[in-house]
Amino acid sequence: MISKVAIKRFAEIPTPFYYYDIGLLKDTLSLYTSLIAKYKYNAHYAIKANAEPKILQIIQKSGLGADCVSGNEIKVALKNGFDSNKIVYAGVGKSDREIKIALKSKIFCFNCESIPEIKIINDIASSFGVVANISLRVNPNIDAHTHKYISTGREEDKFGISPWEFSDVVNLIEPLDNIKLIGLHFHIGSQITDMNVFSLLCKSVEQLQCWFIERGIEIKNLNLGGGLGIDYQNPQENPIPNFKEYFAIIKKNLIVRPGQKIHFEPGRALVGQCGHLISKVLYVKNGKNKNFVILDAGMNNLIRPALYQAHHDIENLVSKGKTEKYDIVGPVCESSDVFCKEASLAHTNRGDLIAIHSAGAYGQVMGMRYNLRDLAKAYYSDDF
Repeated sequence: MISKVAIKRFAEIPTPFYYYDIGLLKDTLSLYTSLIAKYKYNAHYAIKANAEPKILQIIQKSGLGADCVSGNEIKVALKNGFDSNKIVYAGVGKSDREIKIALKSKIFCFNCESIPEIKIINDIASSFGVVANISLRVNPNIDAHTHKYISTGREEDKFGISPWEFSDVVNLIEPLDNIKLIGLHFHIGSQITDMNVFSLLCKSVEQLQCWFIERGIEIKNLNLGGGLGIDYQNPQENPIPNFKEYFAIIKKNLIVRPGQKIHFEPGRALVGQCGHLISKVLYVKNGKNKNFVILDAGMNNLIRPALYQAHHDIENLVSKGKTEKYDIVGPVCESSDVFCKEASLAHTNRGDLIAIHSAGAYGQVMGMRYNLRDLAKAYYSDDF
């Protein structure tokens, strides 16, 4: 997955750092965009997954729009070439300042998540003398069977507007002069690997949009969000998600009215497998019942294992020794700073280079300076 040429160069670079396989990113985008074109769908890349400028520029050149969840993400999207009329803006807590940024930027659509938010967007749009396009983010009460922290479509989650609120929403919007309802938006979670979940979503979308259609409200856009997972267990065998099966399920199960446009918000599925966190072994510490490999990368560089108990495939890039069991941990002063327990690694020594794979999504973008540690820099395969 990582070339011998790259590994040789790694020895010259201060660790920890992120390494991105640009060839894999482009191959992933090529397949995804070919299927989007085949089905005449629209896609907006979820910037929250990875906001590195070079990554964004490659994705923008592939023709995708941007899915943003903050005012700063809108600014970054525009700075990196995304068309404002392809930007959608979601988020349960949009501030007045962020709404103003979006309106001034003339984005395509706000994905609205509550009745109070709709009122505020209308008031601010009125003060600007503009009309804001909105989609209603609907909470369909579907369990995506993923980690509880990244499940967003259940009725107990904070996201979206529940069906029992539909009448109140319609009554609110009808007299508002600075709001235009153009669609419905759904996003039920992240890292979904059970394809049946997307079948259920399509059926739920049909039931929910019928409520509006029966009342004479035209739904021009259906946004199914993102959520398609990647293979963290076997990244080298499955570097690109099964987009063909995913879109075939959508095509089979989603009822599309004449003139309707279908939108998606891929994030992890596009960038997750192209990124690797490269670290160096500081110490191999022998415990009573186990051995520890202590890296110079920590939870401040990749927080997913500590936050979500997430699994990442981990590899010793330089050792050819016999496989042994280690707890792989970082230097941060927290007991949760653990990348993997009982991991199988080739016999490991101080100074060995370690790769934590599948770190292209929610890795570098979630980096922090806890313990005042440095942020990890980014390097790219086409620069070597």
